[in-house]
Amino acid sequence: MFVFVCAGCGAGLTVPLSQVELPVHAHQKYGNGIQLPVLMEPGTFAVEPEPWGPPWRRWDEVDPDEAAARGIHAPVHAVSDGPPGAVVIAPGDARGTVLVPEKGGGYCCGLDWGDGPNMACEACGLPVASRIDDCSLWQAVWLAPDAVLRLPVATADDAGPAVSSWAELLEETRATPPVEPIARWAAVCELDHWWSWSPQWEAAAGRALAHLLAAAADRPVTVPDGLAAEAFRRALDALLPADRPARRAVLAGPGLPAPGTDADMVLVPTHPQTGEPWSPAGPAASAYPVPLPFGIWKWMAFPEQHLGLPMSGTMPDGVLRDDPPAPRPPRLFRADSGTFHRTLARLPAARDPRLREILENLTHHMRAGLF
Repeated sequence: MFVFVCAGCGAGLTVPLSQVELPVHAHQKYGNGIQLPVLMEPGTFAVEPEPWGPPWRRWDEVDPDEAAARGIHAPVHAVSDGPPGAVVIAPGDARGTVLVPEKGGGYCCGLDWGDGPNMACEACGLPVASRIDDCSLWQAVWLAPDAVLRLPVATADDAGPAVSSWAELLEETRATPPVEPIARWAAVCELDHWWSWSPQWEAAAGRALAHLLAAAADRPVTVPDGLAAEAFRRALDALLPADRPARRAVLAGPGLPAPGTDADMVLVPTHPQTGEPWSPAGPAASAYPVPLPFGIWKWMAFPEQHLGLPMSGTMPDGVLRDDPPAPRPPRLFRADSGTFHRTLARLPAARDPRLREILENLTHHMRAGLF
């Protein structure tokens, strides 16, 4: 467990927090005027290892060698010159801070960090964080890495939260549904909402699709039937050639049978605390790992059927209400284009002309409904 304090005066800025994986949708911009919830679970923090936030430079202002040294292998809209290591927390976990009115970038429906840190230490006035709550952005507080210090917090047993095993995660972690209600920022009494594909699923699919294309080696890729097919098959079939022997991607992870020797890629979960991907043993150990957030992988591997049981009185644990199932979204699934572009541009395979062409024509693919 850790707390973050002001680097200027040492005043506490957060409650005690435990570190978790950076959500794949941390930098997602979803739709227009959409009301997204809080990014981080209470009591947790995550670290963005790359530079992120202002000041920004346009791609044509960045030397290609510098970009490659920073792990960017294809053109992006802009490159951050901010310090690496920004820390993201839930807004409710911040303490001892005040908003800085003159740094109120955003204001479509809320704040973003276009003007730099918009929160200051209440004790000394040092700018220490950026509150993000504008429409179409995940609500969060990003602590500036050069303005805060991370200090360990002693716990009762001096051990802190243990890292869960894969078996424990499979038993205890809730799966992330692929469909959820989406609300507009100006919704009144939560009436202005509709059922849609989950933004988290779309972001996770964007990252995974970039890895699938990078590992395809200019060959078609097959994926399992079910939700994996719904998330990836249409884009893979449209973006890859069909006249060569296919490579095979399979779901793999805790609780599933071991993948066979014919698996070229494995769709595997990442550990929600450490971010490390699950690794298969045996013949599939050399297969290319395609990462999925654990909750999304769990629903993809073990889809829930929403079989409600009519009950009266208090609902026992494990019993569902007899509510109707969530409506099916009115459109086909689309991977998040921003997450896809961000991921693929940072894979060395993006230097391949075929993948570079996909990135250059991403707007066309979006209009075709692939993203």
